Amino acid sequence: MPSSSKSRIISWLILIMIVLYILYSSNFLLLSRRKKDCSNSILLEASFQEQPQTTGNNMSSTTNTVERESDEDEKPGEEKNEKEDEDEVGKANLQNVVGEEIPYDELSQRQDTQVEHIVFGIAASSNLWETRKEYIKVWWKPNKTRGVVWLDSKVKVDANEGLPQLRISGDTSKFKYTNSQGQRSALRISRVVTETLKLGMKNVRWFMMGDDDTVFVVDNVVRVLSKYDHTQFYYVGSSSESHVQNIHFSYAMAYGGGGFAISYPLAKELAKMQDRCIQRYPALYGSDDRMQACMAELGVPITKEQGFHQYDVYGDLLGLLGAHPVTPLLTLHHLDLVQPIFPLMDRVESLKHLMKSVKQDSGSIMQQSICYDHKRIWSISISWGFVVQVLRGVLSPRELEMPTRTFLNWYKRADYTAYSFNTRPVTKNPCQKAFLFYMNTTRYDPVKKTIFGTYSRFKTRPPECSWEMQSPEIINNIIVSKKPDPLRWQMSTRRDCCRVLPTQENSTMSLWVGKCEEGEFSEIDLDGKDTVFD
Repeated sequence: MPSSSKSRIISWLILIMIVLYILYSSNFLLLSRRKKDCSNSILLEASFQEQPQTTGNNMSSTTNTVERESDEDEKPGEEKNEKEDEDEVGKANLQNVVGEEIPYDELSQRQDTQVEHIVFGIAASSNLWETRKEYIKVWWKPNKTRGVVWLDSKVKVDANEGLPQLRISGDTSKFKYTNSQGQRSALRISRVVTETLKLGMKNVRWFMMGDDDTVFVVDNVVRVLSKYDHTQFYYVGSSSESHVQNIHFSYAMAYGGGGFAISYPLAKELAKMQDRCIQRYPALYGSDDRMQACMAELGVPITKEQGFHQYDVYGDLLGLLGAHPVTPLLTLHHLDLVQPIFPLMDRVESLKHLMKSVKQDSGSIMQQSICYDHKRIWSISISWGFVVQVLRGVLSPRELEMPTRTFLNWYKRADYTAYSFNTRPVTKNPCQKAFLFYMNTTRYDPVKKTIFGTYSRFKTRPPECSWEMQSPEIINNIIVSKKPDPLRWQMSTRRDCCRVLPTQENSTMSLWVGKCEEGEFSEIDLDGKDTVFD
């Protein structure tokens, strides 16, 4: 056969192969696409068939799943949180099926955390129980909150006290503990979350850890945890007020007295390895640094929320509570070591008194507002539900939002530079001493849909002042009005504005607190006079 004919045949063969390859590739892509579309339609149909089985706000699929068996550390007979496992898989199915058709914010709203989804694990001592249980009564909501108090030994029980169920912690004698300054009770307290998990409670999303002298603002805890996806690993808490404490332990540690939250999936992973983890850290001091050591092994960092308060301080919390950061108040701790937050009351009475404002608007409790009385040249700082401070002259908002040092450092030799935040000194100028008006009564007017609080002056002998301006001592009561704002933390954070309202009585001041209007801010220029007293 001539060479030219061979070349022609080879060329045709190559051309035919190229055409066949193109056709094959096109068909393959079409088939693949059709196959993918069919798969999605089947999944969508299955999803919509299962949707009517869901309850409440949870729109996740209730597809039955088989959970992987845990390793040898999981105790036989431990009950599974089946509903949460279904929620996790259901949510994943919805995300895989519909992709971007359901925005993430809408999906998260369908799974808003409620109080019944949170289980409190409270570490307590039988020696202090008679005193400390009174703190728990202040915030515990019978038939609403769920949780367990873990004690080291049995105590007397009164079924009518409205307290959580009491249980005895498991034996920890097998664990090593070599810290000479600490106590072995840290071992049992570090296992509170794991022991609570093993009770097998249903429909749990979060485990909230705290001490028996930790007071929770439960509604705010719910608000904060609602921000996070409970199906993921979360370790939520905060640091100490003492810089030295944080250096000695860790800024990465959530302090147990201030309270911290662990999501259900993370608690399950922790339970599988915690006993082995504890054995690796016999020299650590407390329960919370053991917990953080295990979190480090699991690779889960702390998610910080400023509203958890360890309060590693002594003295008067006025400076801290009077300038609370713009975040929900979540906890108060070390209440045995600080003064009662309201004068002329004991510690428990003070907390009960505070809860009167919490019931009216828990989201706004302790939130600071700053305004000025332009005519009398006064600076006014409101810590809603707690105290109003009135000062002669003008202090800028930048100064007023900084806590005054009415408290002492956890370490007696440490000065103000040992705090983990900025502070300002209590003024030495007698003319700038703050006049304090503590919350006396609070009521809600359903017609005006407004909360009215009466704040009465804490009467002490005022220092002599040579300034030629009116003294706030002429005021006996301040009426603060505001509308409830339960959704305030679903928007961007901003301090509320306040205004001085006209009154007919010279001994009474009227203030309004609420959302700032457009263009409204804390003005420090009084009638064109930049009168700022340092």
